[in-house]
Amino acid sequence: MFKKIFIAAFALLAMAQMANAQTNFQTFYDFGRGHVTTTMEGFHVDNWGNTFFFIDYDYNNKDGNTIVSPNNTYFEIARCLNFWQNSKLAPFSWQIEYNGGFGTWGNLFGEPGNDYGAFPVNSAFLTGVDYFLHSGDFKNTLNLKLLYKYFVKLPSKVPVQFTAVWGCQDLFGAPGLRFSGFADFWCEGEKLVILSEPQIWYQLFDHFNIGSEVELSYNFAGMKGFNVMPCLGTKWVF
Repeated sequence: MFKKIFIAAFALLAMAQMANAQTNFQTFYDFGRGHVTTTMEGFHVDNWGNTFFFIDYDYNNKDGNTIVSPNNTYFEIARCLNFWQNSKLAPFSWQIEYNGGFGTWGNLFGEPGNDYGAFPVNSAFLTGVDYFLHSGDFKNTLNLKLLYKYFVKLPSKVPVQFTAVWGCQDLFGAPGLRFSGFADFWCEGEKLVILSEPQIWYQLFDHFNIGSEVELSYNFAGMKGFNVMPCLGTKWVF
């Protein structure tokens, strides 16, 4: 009896995830950094688990006062594998992930002698466990991840990342209002790095959302200490 109930519950979970499977395109103005960022994001479910990815571009490479190209890019792709969906271990998945990127500083089109350079966002490979929690109607979800994290050419004193990812649909009973985001904790060398990006979205009509994101960080991307970067943006769901 318990097994039948569990299988039915997991089938509902799979249906809920499939209903939320999507690719979306986000455009933000970053008030902290003073430029536009775009994000292409996707989440898709299949019989073996799910795949999540996103690609960020920052647009701040200027010729005079005109932005002519992106100046930074960053990419993540994560695969959660779950071949035991009909067992008591169904909430647990095995995750594998890749992160990496590339950026520039200064102004390529500046005056002679203007400082300009590039930097890598070292490739990182992660693997570990994902644990999924949800409300009875699946409108509120939480994923907790404990991952081993290996940076290429960037040793970490503690090569571990902890991640929490959440989503709350129809927040406060308001249809179309969604609160989502993530929080990451990891080490680069001997320093602790924290990054969280809570988002609030309101669906104005089919496919189109308006909202805000706040980047909360500690020792992230060359910045020291705690920083807050508010953004306003739009999201189109394909």
